[in-house]
Amino acid sequence: MDQIRTTRRIALLGTAGLLAAPAIATAQGRVRTLRLNHTDTDIGARQEAALLFGRRVQELTEGQYRVQVFHSGQLANDARSLEQVAVGSIDLAITGVVTYATHTRPLNLIALPYLAENYQQGWRLYDESRFIASQKQALIGRGMRIVGDWEAGFRCFSTTFALPSPAAVRGRKLRIAPVDMIRWIMESQGWNPVVLPVTEVYLAIQQGTVDGQENPIDTIFSQRFHEVAKHITLSNHIYSPLWLCASERVWQSLPEKAREALMQAGRESGQHNRQQVAANDEALLRQMTEKGATIARPELGPWRDASQGAIARARQEYGQEQVDAFMAEAAALRARA
Repeated sequence: MDQIRTTRRIALLGTAGLLAAPAIATAQGRVRTLRLNHTDTDIGARQEAALLFGRRVQELTEGQYRVQVFHSGQLANDARSLEQVAVGSIDLAITGVVTYATHTRPLNLIALPYLAENYQQGWRLYDESRFIASQKQALIGRGMRIVGDWEAGFRCFSTTFALPSPAAVRGRKLRIAPVDMIRWIMESQGWNPVVLPVTEVYLAIQQGTVDGQENPIDTIFSQRFHEVAKHITLSNHIYSPLWLCASERVWQSLPEKAREALMQAGRESGQHNRQQVAANDEALLRQMTEKGATIARPELGPWRDASQGAIARARQEYGQEQVDAFMAEAAALRARA
């Protein structure tokens, strides 16, 4: 795995130099550079897919457009990057779908616990759900157009203490993203949730400000959370993919060929990213174990039961009809062979 990691880093660094090139004059006119921001590190699957997206945009537009990738939140944290995309200050951003919920509130429902049990079910949900399609459309009115369905995985815990059962979390401080549904799930389980940008979490755990955090395996690995929160519990409480979005202001300024290139590059890099993340989970867990982490694979029933309070809260906030309709849609998609 170390060799894979080294090879990936060399490839990314080599490609980063190409994509970071400034706009230059060409025979067809001046090259336009689009800035893409994300908060994963330069060794994560997100960065690799972002660079692939950039290569394909450049190829599909015959060099007229380039993508400059900023990793590790160099331009903004997740929440702030979407705010800047909405006003056109950043051209493109990749972040968890849950982060978009602050811009279209019903999207909080995608973080309901245990909507999907495996990657195939999760992909089907995001590709075919009428509710999710309606939320993508709503985001256009908020200044963000989704151009790619990417992957992060299932949210799990990495903590400074062992989690034999939900009873062990009572009163413990857990970093969460600023998403209502995640907060309700954690409160239902017994946590004391603390909202922090992901770029501040490592230090917060190291200093004892929080006792752990929850994120997908790829994020735990790439952000090195296993170094300071060595107990990884595969609770899989939320299926948590990513969306690549373009600023609607920028989108409206693009010719049709460039729009088609962004959509095609988004599809291709998204498919690559989905397959890579799904295939990498066990390898990343092995590597984190070699670095001293412990992996717990609990029976999910108690965690599912402990999360039910969040569903009751969602029904109060959004109405039982809307919540139950989306849960029924997810259940039907899970049941399909």
